[in-house]
Amino acid sequence: MKMKNVIHKTFQAQEKVLSSMILNFNDEGETFGNQDRNSLKLFKLNDKTVVVKSFRIPNIFNQIAYKFFRKSKAQRSFEYASKLKELGIGTPEPIAYYEFKTFFLFKKSYYISDHLDCDLTYRELSRNLDYPDHDAILRAFTRFTYKLHESNINFLDHSPGNTLIKKVGGEYQFYLVDLNRMEFKPMSLETRIQNFERLTIHKSMVETMSDAYAKVSGEDYDVIFNLMWKDTQAFQEKFYKKKRLKKKLKFWKK
Repeated sequence: MKMKNVIHKTFQAQEKVLSSMILNFNDEGETFGNQDRNSLKLFKLNDKTVVVKSFRIPNIFNQIAYKFFRKSKAQRSFEYASKLKELGIGTPEPIAYYEFKTFFLFKKSYYISDHLDCDLTYRELSRNLDYPDHDAILRAFTRFTYKLHESNINFLDHSPGNTLIKKVGGEYQFYLVDLNRMEFKPMSLETRIQNFERLTIHKSMVETMSDAYAKVSGEDYDVIFNLMWKDTQAFQEKFYKKKRLKKKLKFWKK
């Protein structure tokens, strides 16, 4: 199996150490975060901690697609992180990506980035409506999302766990993670507001985000709210319909 790596110029002198992390991933490193879909581990790199994300081997059709036609999730994560940094959008510093391929098939890929020690994620806001400074954080998050849209960034995985939040001084700073699904192009108002659909089930939070987005964009509040609440409800309906279907399939498999 052939190994390919691309390392950010700042970290090229550490190639040997980075490659060792990848080759010994199964036996070394500290398990970190949610392991349901992909594996994440923490490693030390000189005086900093880095995150190595191991993407699971795709199905046979995607093994062919990633080998010949599409960029891997690791490559996209690295390239999108680099683009976000250029545009002044917060994300953990991209360090490298690694890929393993056979002659005909794509197998494994890994993305390495700096580990950001955050204070919370958006998820805490959705789970605890009494979280300290809730309204201010939510409004700042909405302004951050507007900045994404104005920069022609459609973050397709804009979901509760994928925005890290850090308080620096009296300001809240936001950092995107799980970056492999993005589009970079101008968006209509409808597409912009649809970008909020996965974030919460709470009408009060939708009202606050609608108000903040209307103020920063100059759009009408009622238009924003009606779009955002409709998209939120539609997403929840689709989500639970899918969940019920999976439950039925599991039942029939038993």
